[in-house]
Amino acid sequence: MAKKKISLEELAKHIGGELIGDRNLTVSNICDIEEAQEGDLVFVFGKKSKSHLLEKTKASASVVPNEIEKSPIPIIKCKNPNLAFKKAAELILSRHIPHPKGINKTAVVGKDVKLGENVTLGAYACLEDGAEIGSGTIIYAHCYIGCSTKIGKDCIIYPNVTIRENVKIGDRVIIHSGCVIGADGFGYQQTQRGHEKVPHIGDVIIEDDVELGACVTVDRAKVAHTKIQKGTKIDNLVQVAHNVTIGRNCIVAAQTGISGSVKIGNNVIIGGQTGFADHIEIGDNVMIAAKSGVTKSVPPNTIILGSPAKPIKKARIIYSLWNRFPEIYERLKAVENKLKNITELETTKDNK
Repeated sequence: MAKKKISLEELAKHIGGELIGDRNLTVSNICDIEEAQEGDLVFVFGKKSKSHLLEKTKASASVVPNEIEKSPIPIIKCKNPNLAFKKAAELILSRHIPHPKGINKTAVVGKDVKLGENVTLGAYACLEDGAEIGSGTIIYAHCYIGCSTKIGKDCIIYPNVTIRENVKIGDRVIIHSGCVIGADGFGYQQTQRGHEKVPHIGDVIIEDDVELGACVTVDRAKVAHTKIQKGTKIDNLVQVAHNVTIGRNCIVAAQTGISGSVKIGNNVIIGGQTGFADHIEIGDNVMIAAKSGVTKSVPPNTIILGSPAKPIKKARIIYSLWNRFPEIYERLKAVENKLKNITELETTKDNK
C-alpha cells in the first residue's frame, strides 16, 4: 500500500479542520488508536468513542470531533470525523487496495464484446458475446458477465461475481464478491403436475454510484425491470426479488429480504434483518428499524418498527406494555378475585 508523509497543516486544510498543535509535524499512516505508533494518525469518531485513549496512545496526532478540547497529542478538530477519515485516507493512502491492471491471458472474451480504454480483466474472467465494459472498469478474477450485459465506466467488480445476461449497470458501481445479479425470479404456478416454473424475461438495471455488499442477490424481473437507482448502498446478504424498485440514495442493511414487486422510495433507511411482504410501497424518507416485518405500504416521512411494523410511537407503547404483561396479569387476577368475592358476598346477603 503506497503511503506518503503529510504535514498536519496540509492535512487540516485538506479535511477542513482546526489544527491545535505543531503544524510541521508529519504523519504517514492511519491506525487504530490502541495500536498506533509514532508517525501514525488516529481518529476519535465521537466524544465517548475511545477519547479517553488519547492519554495513552503513541500516535503522533489525532482527528477528533469539535467537542473535544484537550489532548496530550496534536489534534485536528472537525465537524464530521467520519467524512474526515475518508478524505485523510485518500490523501495519505494513495491506493488503499492495489487493483490489478490489464487483461489477464486466461480471461475469456466472447464475440462482439466491446471494451473501453484501460479495462482490467482478472484471471479466468468470462465475458459472453455482446457484453460491453466501460472505460476504467476493473473486473476481478473468476467473474462471469453474461450475453449483452452492459457495465459502465470506472466500476469495480470483485472476484466471483456473476452478472447474467441483459443486465445494465451504470458508472462507478461497486459490486463485492459473491453477488449474483440477474438470476431468475422466484416464480412458480402450482398445477396437478407440481410447481410449473414461470419464465422471467425482464432485466436488472443498476444505476450510477450504487454499491452492493458481499453475496447480495438481485433477481431479474418477470417482465420489465428490477431496478436499483442512483446512489443506493446495499449491505451484505440482502435479497432483492423480481420487479423490485429501490429509489435513490437508500441504505439497506444486512440480511434484509425484499419480496417481489415492492417499490421503495428515495432516501429510505432500512435496518438489518428487515422483511417485506410483496407488492407494497414504501414512501420517501422512511426509516425502518432492524428486524421489522413490513406487511403494509408505508407513507412518506414515517419511522416504523416491529413485526408487524407500526409507527414508532405506537410500537413503543406496545413494547413497553409487553414487558409489563406478567405484572398486569397478576393485577388483573387480583381484581377478578376481589370482584368474585364481592359478588359471592352480595349473593349470600340476598339469599338471606
